[in-house]
Amino acid sequence: MNTKIPSITLQDGNTIPSIGFGTYKLKGSDGAAAIESAINVGYRLIDSAYNYENEGTVGEAIRRTSVSRQELFITSKLPGRYHQYDDALVTIQESLFRANLDYYDLYLIHWPNPSRDQYVEAWQALIDAKKWGLIRSIGVCNFLPVHLDRLKEETGVLPTVNQIELHPNFNQEEQRNYHAANGIITESWSPLARGNEIFQNETIVQIAAKHQKTVSQIILRWHYQLGAVAIPKSASPQRQLENISIFDFTLDEADMNAISTLTKPNGRMKNQDPAIYEEF
Repeated sequence: MNTKIPSITLQDGNTIPSIGFGTYKLKGSDGAAAIESAINVGYRLIDSAYNYENEGTVGEAIRRTSVSRQELFITSKLPGRYHQYDDALVTIQESLFRANLDYYDLYLIHWPNPSRDQYVEAWQALIDAKKWGLIRSIGVCNFLPVHLDRLKEETGVLPTVNQIELHPNFNQEEQRNYHAANGIITESWSPLARGNEIFQNETIVQIAAKHQKTVSQIILRWHYQLGAVAIPKSASPQRQLENISIFDFTLDEADMNAISTLTKPNGRMKNQDPAIYEEF
């Protein structure tokens, strides 16, 4: 079964699927089988990262599937230890070699790591890699407005995408509003809050019953109607299909507001505040 996913146009004119597939911790033969399954049920956006150590697994899944490379939207991310300009360029090439790809559809800076103060030169490396055809669209992860403003001031180029922690317990309204005002697409990591207690939340359970959908479908539809690109992960073909089957119903305004009010000031799952958190 194949589910058609609507696309969103990025500010550079390229398009991104409105829901994708996360691959964190999917490695080796089992990981390749899970990613191949996701592609076969209809996912076209596949999200990876250099630090996930599975770019090769993603490449293997691409080779196994009958879906053409041109139909896929493959993402990877630059780790913090390679923010220096020359290091960043080599790492982008290494990412491509690992996956046996000629280009990435989207390449992101994984974290700003502000105390190192190298994210602007890393961004310049992505800008140049795009000019050279190694990347089609460029973006960032976990960048706060202050970081994004600096990219614009120093390079004149804003990211097409900012991938941030976003789920019902942390709806990131202020950050999303900044993105909308600046033409940046919001992408949601851990969109289902890693399962946790959110699946037992009474508000969402009631909305799911109302629409005769699963809790995960309700949450992913909430992301979609916020205009955010969610990237849920599952190795189960049944759950993969369930997570992608969100385009045959609509949450009303009361539903959307009820879910959005579940947000918490300290809703980050692991206290990974980009103002201070760093990942290398």
